[in-house]
Amino acid sequence: MSRYNFRESEAKWQRIWRERRLFEVTAQPGRPKYYVLEMFPYPSGKLHVGHVRNYTMGDLVARYRRAQGFNVLHPMGWDAFGLPAENAAIDAKVHPADWTRENIATMRAQFDRMGFGYDWTREIAACHPEYYRHEQKMFLDFLAAGLAFRKESWVNWDPVENTVLANEQVIDGRGWRSGAVVEKRLLSQWFLRITAFTDELLDAIAGLERWPERVRLMQENWIGRSEGARVFFELASRDERVEVFTTRQDTLFGASFIALSPNHPLALRLSESDRELAAFIAECNRMSTSEAVIETAEKRGYHTRLAAIHPFDETRRVPVYVANFVLMEYGTGAIFGCPAHDQRDLEFARKYGLPVIPVVLPPGEVKATFSVGDTAFVEDGTLINSAFLDGLSVADAKRVAGERLEELGRGERTTVFRLRDWGVSRQRYWGCPIPVIHCQQCGIVPVAEQDLPVELPRDITFEKPGNPLNHHPSWKYVDCPRCGEPAQRETDTL
Repeated sequence: MSRYNFRESEAKWQRIWRERRLFEVTAQPGRPKYYVLEMFPYPSGKLHVGHVRNYTMGDLVARYRRAQGFNVLHPMGWDAFGLPAENAAIDAKVHPADWTRENIATMRAQFDRMGFGYDWTREIAACHPEYYRHEQKMFLDFLAAGLAFRKESWVNWDPVENTVLANEQVIDGRGWRSGAVVEKRLLSQWFLRITAFTDELLDAIAGLERWPERVRLMQENWIGRSEGARVFFELASRDERVEVFTTRQDTLFGASFIALSPNHPLALRLSESDRELAAFIAECNRMSTSEAVIETAEKRGYHTRLAAIHPFDETRRVPVYVANFVLMEYGTGAIFGCPAHDQRDLEFARKYGLPVIPVVLPPGEVKATFSVGDTAFVEDGTLINSAFLDGLSVADAKRVAGERLEELGRGERTTVFRLRDWGVSRQRYWGCPIPVIHCQQCGIVPVAEQDLPVELPRDITFEKPGNPLNHHPSWKYVDCPRCGEPAQRETDTL
């Protein structure tokens, strides 16, 4: 008995499928429809076992539904834009479009050899102008609705790649690809205002049926709804105040320091006349802005020699530090530290010899003998050492403290979210052009819909560092659609 020849048999049936156009989909009224779509692959040039696993599962579902009588649409496309493609093309000394096209051809042939049932007549690629014109139209719709906007933001800057990196792309303070020490820079960036949908996103999580509980919890924590208060600390030596956000206004009487983000406006102003502070900020800016990295890093601070007035006791002074664990993007970029009831604050206070004042007494403990050792007490209890809050539960103390702050004009109750607006622009060539024009007279002007797509120029060079679109001799120079004066295209890409 001869052995079964897999290669010969597979080639035969795949040829028959192609000849009969088995997987091409046409409208068939009355027949139930089914749509199967796996995540489009990045065209790296070769399939790996992860691709095979992922797309085998999708193909299995498509074939199963087809066998059940459904008219199944199972398309394929390519996530073809991005920094890896641009860098690989530069290394190979070819144009990113050519590199991407060749890789797509190779991977398409590999998909065919695997026998996957795709409707290749519906193939798309993110780098094709006929595809990204729709992306540009969506961006213009977001812009008109106030959901796309431009602002200055602190970013992770890779000086070798000459582009912004996401937090996840910074490993131990270095770019994940280049290995260069990442810098913090204040750049104008394009954002999508996803924070406008925080409540809607949170409400929707409850309706996610059959999702693992741990995944739903991760989503809730990622959005990070925090109810608390903004507290205003007046500075003792200058006509200025520091605004902090806290979820623990009940512990204000335990405050022993204020910590500013290294990029807080007050910290930056102070650094202009304090070289040691400037050096400390520069060192902090070499850290990732990832919360996970910051949480595990050694807690370090710089004493500004400023002091703030306690909002509930004008005779108390609270020292002001700049600290490496405070994020400018969350809350107000400033916190007050209560070491007795926050482990991070306790580590900081022990390091710098700051007071540890317990203000929440654990059940069963006696005020006269209770003290905090190496571990902060973060559970529920009864307020102590807190004047008008003494004897209250944590929940009641939060409410009363919030009310008193508002009565005194030294704060207000509010809600903030950990979720940040989505930075979508990069300072590189191989991406979807952002369809706006910058005019000195008119400001930001959207490209008219009938003029889409704004296409990438083909004749670019990578000989100079940075974004080739900035160096192009003609592409970015246009007349303003509104006033007709000379203007420039946006050179960042999505």
